[in-house]
Amino acid sequence: MVAFQCPTCRQMFHVERREDAPWRPFCSQRCKLVDLGRWLDGSYRISEPLSPQPPTVGAEKEAAED
Repeated sequence: MVAFQCPTCRQMFHVERREDAPWRPFCSQRCKLVDLGRWLDGSYRISEPLSPQPPTVGAEKEAAED
């Protein structure tokens, strides 16, 4: 038996197999939608700025030619 704790309501729930939890890691569709709503309204945020992307192959060639 596999045990999960819902990240939204903190309720523990148990299933025989992981595949038996259709809303995993959430305990229900309601908790899944509550979490989605928090992302959409800005309650959840990524705290660090994104790191710059590495240069593309074409940009490296142009830099080498200069």
